[in-house]
Amino acid sequence: MLKKKRICRFCEENAIYIDFRDDKKLMRFTTEQGKIIPRRTSGTCAKHQRMLVKAIKRARQLALIPYVAEMSR
Repeated sequence: MLKKKRICRFCEENAIYIDFRDDKKLMRFTTEQGKIIPRRTSGTCAKHQRMLVKAIKRARQLALIPYVAEMSR
């Protein structure tokens, strides 16, 4: 069975910089618990994964995105 090759979304867009203020885009790369999705799952390349992690951590520090999502019961 062949694996489908994942393509980096940021490489497709020719992104030079991942903005930490774009919280909607950053939230797509975090789980419901607030963890950062690894590159083997999301398909981002190593360069953009490093930039993405920095942007998410910076946004968390500035309280733009939460560290942990609310638990709904």
